[in-house]
Amino acid sequence: MPTLFDKIWSDHAVAELPSGETLIAVDRVFLHERTGSVALESMAEAGRAPRRPETVFVTMDHIVSTEADRSDTDARSPGGDVFITATRKAARAAGINLIDVLSPDQGIVHVISPELGIAQPGLTLVCPDSHTCTQGALGALAWGIGSTDAEHAMATGTMRLPKPAQMRITLDGRLRSGVTAKDAVLHIISSLGADGAKRCAVEFAGEAVRAMDMEARLTLCNMAVEFAAFTAIIAPDAVTTDYLRGRRHAPKGEQWDAAVQYWQTLQTDEGASFDHEHRFDAGRIEPTVSWGISPAQAAPISGHVPHTLPDGVADYSGLHGGEAMASLPIGGAFIGSCTNARLSDLRAAAAVLRGRRVADGVEAIAVPGSMAVRRAAEAEGLDAVFREAGFSWNASGCAFCFYAGGDTFAPGTRVISSTNRNFKNRQGPGVRTHLASPAVVAASAVTGRITDPAELQ
Repeated sequence: MPTLFDKIWSDHAVAELPSGETLIAVDRVFLHERTGSVALESMAEAGRAPRRPETVFVTMDHIVSTEADRSDTDARSPGGDVFITATRKAARAAGINLIDVLSPDQGIVHVISPELGIAQPGLTLVCPDSHTCTQGALGALAWGIGSTDAEHAMATGTMRLPKPAQMRITLDGRLRSGVTAKDAVLHIISSLGADGAKRCAVEFAGEAVRAMDMEARLTLCNMAVEFAAFTAIIAPDAVTTDYLRGRRHAPKGEQWDAAVQYWQTLQTDEGASFDHEHRFDAGRIEPTVSWGISPAQAAPISGHVPHTLPDGVADYSGLHGGEAMASLPIGGAFIGSCTNARLSDLRAAAAVLRGRRVADGVEAIAVPGSMAVRRAAEAEGLDAVFREAGFSWNASGCAFCFYAGGDTFAPGTRVISSTNRNFKNRQGPGVRTHLASPAVVAASAVTGRITDPAELQ
């Protein structure tokens, strides 16, 4: 019996190669300015052009400035303007879809691809970015690649791949009130370990997953790469079709009806087997925050830092074994990234911040995941809530998710962040990052220490 992954893989298999790999048809390629110009210029120098330019998209997100009054060349890293202008020039020369800095559609690739209906159930999509697995939430087969692979995908419409093993992770029951998809995925990663997915194609399933809206599913799939998954995927259902209906690149008219009919077949068949299976009781998951230098080093806010810390953690993090998570002071708070910067994330944070102020000594920053998200938030007055609480309110981009050589938090600052990685120096030299949901980030910003939002109610 085939799995969901088997069905999409089979539908896109062009040929079985002597190497044991499969030549897979690629439906969409997405680029960004940090690597886009490299792939496009290299392909042009070789005398090649995109085979289907209408299926290739590029946005400015990784190093673009997030200042509200930015120009079309402003970057947040020294010399970053060169990447922006080079990508713009190469994209126009190649005739692909360019989503430029000042476009109303601009945003982080894994936010705008679902938002515009570029990612769809049953399609294959690649991007030179490790968090491309985010888009598996729509039932797409999406994975991260390198710049050279992006050239191959654009020029030929195919990729050569060994078929990965498969893993199913089932979330039984329902998440409790105040517990989010971010808490769930941090719990899963901390339980299975940083290499727990074993480079598998991971299917998330179960009652708790079916109960999630699309934005929560995107958060869940986003962090699959943080426990070494090849990709992550969720079977499409009514939530998926309702989300995609009417979006710009979604099918229209009779094509929509045919697409939905096909999407309904994209389910793992009863009795299908996986190489690995894991089950979690969603009702037992608590609000969770990372404490170390890997997303796998996480614990409930109600818990404690382990008494024995792994090598390298204590010196970098400044933690002591046995400290209560809720006692750790913070000096920075960041809400943004392809993990948690969608409208529902901003609403959750604003609900905590409304009528409250950021604690003295805390630098607080909010960066919507796309300009469309920013406009929608402003239409609801959420920007005013953030500003009145003491957060800066920025234009869209990857921003403080990763350090690009420009502005950052001061060395040694302990930052609570809605992002996906807490590696050493990820948010700046010496910056100590704790991963959490947007609501936890907001609550912690208010109290000046890691805080469960329930404590403020």
